[in-house]
Amino acid sequence: MLLTISTTYSPATDLGYLLHKHPARIQSFGLPFGQAHVFYPEAHTGMCTVALLLDVDSVGLVRRPRRQVSENFALSQYVNDRPYVASSFLSVAIARVFSSALSAKCKERPELVKTAIPLSAKLSILPCRGGEKLLRRLFEPLGYTIQAEQHALNTQFPDWGESRYFTVTLEKTCSLSELLTHLYVLIPVLDDEKHYWVGDAEIEKLLKHGDNWLSAHPEQEFIVRRYLKHQRQLTREALVQLREEDAQETDEYRQAQEELVEERIGLNEVRLHSVTEVLKKSGARRVLDLGCGEGKLLRKLLAEERFEEIVGMDVSHHVLKIAQERLHYDRLPEKQKKRIRLFQGSLGYRDKRLVGYDAAAVIEVIEHLDLTRLSAFERVIFEFACPRTVVLTTPNIEYNVQFENLQAGPFRHKDHRFEWTRNEFQSWATDVAKRFDYTVAFHPVGPETEDVGPPTQMAVFTQGIDE
Repeated sequence: MLLTISTTYSPATDLGYLLHKHPARIQSFGLPFGQAHVFYPEAHTGMCTVALLLDVDSVGLVRRPRRQVSENFALSQYVNDRPYVASSFLSVAIARVFSSALSAKCKERPELVKTAIPLSAKLSILPCRGGEKLLRRLFEPLGYTIQAEQHALNTQFPDWGESRYFTVTLEKTCSLSELLTHLYVLIPVLDDEKHYWVGDAEIEKLLKHGDNWLSAHPEQEFIVRRYLKHQRQLTREALVQLREEDAQETDEYRQAQEELVEERIGLNEVRLHSVTEVLKKSGARRVLDLGCGEGKLLRKLLAEERFEEIVGMDVSHHVLKIAQERLHYDRLPEKQKKRIRLFQGSLGYRDKRLVGYDAAAVIEVIEHLDLTRLSAFERVIFEFACPRTVVLTTPNIEYNVQFENLQAGPFRHKDHRFEWTRNEFQSWATDVAKRFDYTVAFHPVGPETEDVGPPTQMAVFTQGIDE
């Protein structure tokens, strides 16, 4: 299977820097299913072409344990097209061999990473279950010019008609990482097959590589369904996360708007300090920040050596990138890097990555959930993850009359689905504690008045301790 990528950018040999592959060398890489070879058929200042040649070990595939191959492939394991066509094997090769370029990283020429350059990608044989129309439906909305040559099923028997195989050339002026990302996701979608088992990890890969384009693609649902091998539960979960991320404003903007309302009393800083103190007093060593946003609480926790492992989770991949930048993660000492981890996830679904932590902070998050999804949130946190301590804050709607610059109607921000009075919040939290074997204590956060209470209300849930 052959993929070539060409550019006429000047100097064209800068393609080698972006790929971290020297144009004068032939390089080979071992993969679980064969070998990948990288070489440059042409490399000079006016034109540079890199070739990724994938040599799939068809005998080795037959010998692999059956659980490692798809059911469709296992049924036809002795006679098939897998060694010769662009498929999920090629996507894996792109991720392994061109990992830096796919992730938009280039130490030697960082300015090139986001530079739009003229690119042409040619796939020698691409199976397309859906024909040329599908090929165009997937790539044209992304701005590609497409040349597609369909191959006959058998040239000696023209009456048999056309096959589902195409030689395809895609042209676009864009960054190399953008091109590789589109190929990584859409090749297995066109093939409608994957050579490996698909589970929850595939959702995270899809959301990561679909960032900035998949949520706006007119074939979003079709792409998600095929990428996840038509598994209904995984497809539903991925679509929910995509739509949540698309519907919400960036956390940076949302927090700026909320902090504008609360800035007179510096409430955000008071809130973060209060939560940090509660976590310190709880004796927790391993802490989750669920709905971590741009990472303000994470930075405070990282400054406290007592916290040995700190995990931030958010539904938005874009926001997690902001958090990573603001943590200056790339410049952290190795010891600090080992203490902190970020990943994408939703509080509406059970996630085994959340299990086993001492404490969880859920700061100004629940008001962004639909009330109909609150029961799922409760089970995820208190039944499945069940940390020893849960610190949860939410606005006190009674206090809103104190904000002179409040412009979001009855709520502090237009993205809030609800805001509770003190009685409503305490009633909900007490019921949750009773159902999931926690005790709960309530604390005011911020300046408190006799009539309307504090601006933020905080509940501290403690597992299995009677007051």
